[in-house]
Amino acid sequence: MSASGALNGAIAGAVGCSALNAAGYLDMAVRARPASSTPEETVRQLAKLAHVDLGPEDRAVNRRSGLGPVLGYVIGIGAGAAFGALAGSRRAPSGLVTVLLGGAVMAASAGSLAALRISDPRTWTRGDWIADIVPHLAYGMAAAATFSRLRPPSTRCR
Repeated sequence: MSASGALNGAIAGAVGCSALNAAGYLDMAVRARPASSTPEETVRQLAKLAHVDLGPEDRAVNRRSGLGPVLGYVIGIGAGAAFGALAGSRRAPSGLVTVLLGGAVMAASAGSLAALRISDPRTWTRGDWIADIVPHLAYGMAAAATFSRLRPPSTRCR
């Protein structure tokens, strides 16, 4: 495992998070849909499980609104860092890296929703899946491109 690989991966994960958010906001604008409440609900459930009091409801709602996106960044940056540490100097096709990174972040987010009983991906419609896959592919593409660009030319993704 490589510390510089983990740092490069974390940077790539941060760029991927920006792409995921941009894709999500664009989807909201195009389809005129509201923001998802699942990040805030995830924070609510995690705080409950950890026995953490977020304060009176008028303040707790704001804390959940702030911590929900932060949790998304933790997942995205963490996935990038883990990938970078594990990838080391190995080369891989950029398409494979895109799918690995996007899929890992999607699995982490959908898996946490299922584990916390916030949503059941088995009941999602085709439209729900597309709305989830597209931003995660944007994450994977941006993170893979950034990770490749940060590596020395001899170890870049093909």
